[in-house]
Amino acid sequence: MSSPVLPGRARWFDAPCWPSLLAGGSIVLAVMAAYFNSLSVPFIFDDGASIVQNPTIRNLSHLGTVLSGPPWGSLTVNGRPLLNLSLALNYAFGGLGVGGYHVVNLVIHALTGLTLFGVVRRTLRQPRLVARFGEDSFPLALCAALLWTLHPLQTEAVTYVVQRAESQMGLLYLLTIYVFIRGAASSRPWRWYAFSLLFCGLGMMAKEVMVSAPLIVLLYDRTFIAGSFARAWRERGRLYAGLGGTWLVLGWLMLGSGSRGEAGAFDAGTNWHDYALTQSGVILHYLRLTLWPFPLVLDYGGAVVEHDMMRIVASGLVVLALVSATVIGLRFRPVLGFLGCWFFAILAPTSSIIPLQDTIFEHRMYLSLAAVIVLLVAEIYRWTGNRGFGLLLALAVACGLLTASRNEDYRSEQGIWADTVKKQPRNPRAYNNLGSLWLGHDNLVEAERCFKKAVELQPAYASANYNLGIVLSRTGRDADALAHFLTAIRIEDGFVDAHINAGNVLLKLGRAADAVREYENVLRRQPEASDVHYDLGLALAQLNRPDDAMREYETAIRLDPERWEAQLSLAAAKLRQGDLVSAEHGYRETIRLQPGSTKAHLGLADLLIGLNRVPDAIEEYRKVLRVEPDNLHARFYLGNALLITGSVDEAIAQYEQFLRLQPDDPDVRGNLQQARAMKQSSRR
Repeated sequence: MSSPVLPGRARWFDAPCWPSLLAGGSIVLAVMAAYFNSLSVPFIFDDGASIVQNPTIRNLSHLGTVLSGPPWGSLTVNGRPLLNLSLALNYAFGGLGVGGYHVVNLVIHALTGLTLFGVVRRTLRQPRLVARFGEDSFPLALCAALLWTLHPLQTEAVTYVVQRAESQMGLLYLLTIYVFIRGAASSRPWRWYAFSLLFCGLGMMAKEVMVSAPLIVLLYDRTFIAGSFARAWRERGRLYAGLGGTWLVLGWLMLGSGSRGEAGAFDAGTNWHDYALTQSGVILHYLRLTLWPFPLVLDYGGAVVEHDMMRIVASGLVVLALVSATVIGLRFRPVLGFLGCWFFAILAPTSSIIPLQDTIFEHRMYLSLAAVIVLLVAEIYRWTGNRGFGLLLALAVACGLLTASRNEDYRSEQGIWADTVKKQPRNPRAYNNLGSLWLGHDNLVEAERCFKKAVELQPAYASANYNLGIVLSRTGRDADALAHFLTAIRIEDGFVDAHINAGNVLLKLGRAADAVREYENVLRRQPEASDVHYDLGLALAQLNRPDDAMREYETAIRLDPERWEAQLSLAAAKLRQGDLVSAEHGYRETIRLQPGSTKAHLGLADLLIGLNRVPDAIEEYRKVLRVEPDNLHARFYLGNALLITGSVDEAIAQYEQFLRLQPDDPDVRGNLQQARAMKQSSRR
């Protein structure tokens, strides 16, 4: 079916191609202007695990690994091979430079806006709408695309890098519909339909929300082209069978990706009925942000559940009315019914009875927003006619300015999390993330304040308890730190780092037996953890089990030959056992790995004294004192060694320097008197 030829202004817009190019250029330039200040925004939130720490994007030549994604965790990239592939391409061309990732996000967003322009324009020229909107289909589509593209609610899906999943899905969703529209109007439709199948299949590989695309294409056909489901199926049944077949791709990916927050699972931490009852308020919140985008919040705090029954009932009735209006509209006002189905079908995977780890995220409105914007544009046009274009363009400019302003909040990690805490003061995850940033900058005061607030808001928050324990340990409050580490372990027994740090604190507190239990707990889960074998060796040494301790040191060295601390401790243990050859080897290996280790130089010097290699020992003591001039042990024994070799004046100088640092040491005073006596005797 070909589009009708329109009189008047529509013919002026249709004849040349340059107006379409001008419209496309306007959309692209608008995106660049609104998002230009986002190009240097750092990686935030899930970007760390999904990009910075994601090993599967490091080598593009291992395509199978790239498409499989990380085999662990519940990350944004799990089960989304197209997303992981795009990140791997970014890494291949620019490593972890954020600029390239943001450029790709902007390109995807701009292309999605262009595709929306094409879909809206061609839809307004369909027989059902051509009489009312056909003359101004071009400017109406342009206004809708600009408003949607520039709306500040879109910033989370564009500026937050890993939420590219949403914009990728949105682009492929719209392309699936766009090429279907082109195919339905073509004399050789299957050239277009093949692309519709391709885009739909790729969309399933981008994000699970694509699940509704085959149904929306069928509904579009019924609403705007065929006029009925029966005729749509009769004329294009093979296409719909193919589109439905892309669900197999999605099902395979979801089954193969394991546990993931966005894929939906009934063990996400919230029961299904609480999640479902909360979603009516979430949907109304999304709609409010569409009309009044303040405040925009990066993170609402995970499984936020509504418990106020009055609010649940009130919001539920409003959403029920909207759903009912959509159902009735499908029968009596098919265009409005289609827009309603578009809105609810795209939100359904995240706003239904299937509980996800996070109740609400603004990026989930990315494509559903199009239905609200198109309805808004159509209503303004219906009431104002051509005079409304100025208002719509002014609204688009205002949206662009708000988007640029919102991007300023993302310019630093501290900035976006401080903004989140300000807007969601009861969000423990936001406090924990902000505290982690302060901890990384060694601002322990601010870090402690944030972690304490997170624990206050959610006492059973394992990560916040652990982080608070780290701060308390660093500030010398080991007993309090231990309490928080143990709390984190009670909440999440598999919290390996909490077990390790609990063991470290127990060791400092002299509770070596308890520390051994913590380290052994970790090694049952991670037997190849070299650092934990070393820590266990230290605890066993405290328990006077030297043979067991040395076995742990040797295991740590076998697993990580560069672990110089284990080499040092093993050398000291060998020295205590009288194995001087092994001890010397250990000390020299430590010095090779860590030349600045004064403990290794000092241990080697003491060993060389025992071997009567005094000149070599003197050199090692001097190396220690060049780094640590106040090291009393090195200074005392250097004085003794110098005295042995007859360097009496130098020995006296060492003893005198020692006594300036510690005047009351009787052994040094005795040696100094002996050295002075030797000097006087040599003069006689």
